[in-house]
Amino acid sequence: MTTPWGETELSRFPDDPRDRLRAWDASDAYLLRHLAEEGVDLSGEVVVLGDRWGALATALAAHRPTQITDSFLSQEATRANLARAGVGPGAVRLLTTQDPAPERVDVLLVRVPKSLALLEDQLLRLAPAVHAGTVVIGTGMVKEIHTSTLRLFERILGPTRTSLARQKARLIFCTPDPALARPKNPWPYGYTLPDGVGVASGRPVVNHAGVFCADRLDIGTRFFLQHLPEGPRGRRVVDLGCGNGVVGTAVALADPEAEVLFVDESFQAVASAEATYKANGVPGHAEFRVGDGLAGVASGSVDLVLNNPPFHSHQATSDATSWRMFTGAEQALRPGGELWVIGNRHLGYHVKLKRLFGNCELVASDPKFVVLRAVKKGERPADG
Repeated sequence: MTTPWGETELSRFPDDPRDRLRAWDASDAYLLRHLAEEGVDLSGEVVVLGDRWGALATALAAHRPTQITDSFLSQEATRANLARAGVGPGAVRLLTTQDPAPERVDVLLVRVPKSLALLEDQLLRLAPAVHAGTVVIGTGMVKEIHTSTLRLFERILGPTRTSLARQKARLIFCTPDPALARPKNPWPYGYTLPDGVGVASGRPVVNHAGVFCADRLDIGTRFFLQHLPEGPRGRRVVDLGCGNGVVGTAVALADPEAEVLFVDESFQAVASAEATYKANGVPGHAEFRVGDGLAGVASGSVDLVLNNPPFHSHQATSDATSWRMFTGAEQALRPGGELWVIGNRHLGYHVKLKRLFGNCELVASDPKFVVLRAVKKGERPADG
């Protein structure tokens, strides 16, 4: 990426030479050009919110910014990109969306997220640290910035306007108004599961901002809950890409002897899963982990993996994440262990599962979704 301060080599995480998706876009470059052309004072406390792959934090590392992200993968990409640029590990302060907000912000740079709820939550958390002299600039591609986005900045921070579009990117300029009466943060948000979803019916769910379908049960998960596997008690189960944790919690409710590992790359999601699990008072054992799929889980240590894989990486449609999830599951499962997948019918996950496991069974289907089951080859040990 070419910046006003030179060229920066960037990569997504995990680094894959076959991945043609860049680690930055025109909106990142537009923001950096504006900072240089306008001579924005970066000597104070600079906060970068929603930096996708560390492009902004890496380019501004000399100003010792604080990066706030919901994504474990983005945070790891930032670390790798900083190291690639020869920047010391302490140059950028890395925070998650679950960490306490900085006490003071002099320059707030916002990479507009896909989730308006996450933007609302984070602006409300940062608002007390913003003062009348804070420079607030948002950036995003034209298709990512809507009237509702601008209204959110205006409602929480102050008067807001946009720039002209360049290379299909746009900037947002907000003038903080310390006297503005800000609304109460509505997140996290809770609701009760509807009837007809098995053991989870009528159970509470807790959602932090940015989690998929945070205000209601999505139809795919509803279908999955109706067709969860039954089996021996005391299994080690992984809710992979757990979101708000409703699937793993349903397993724990059905089998209090199960050991359930909730995994997601979103800090907001794992916090939601832990809150949902605790809200249901499940007596079993659970672990909550933010990470890259099943990386770090011992091979052959899991009996069952339940997975609803995403097929978008920000605005790009990609099957890279689902493939990593499937291969990670195959490695983590014991011989005879099972991967159960819910997905849109058109995604063709059965092809990938047959290639990886050598088998794939259709468990259930409706006009939109399929539930698939793949079994790891080999016999389960006798003491299994």
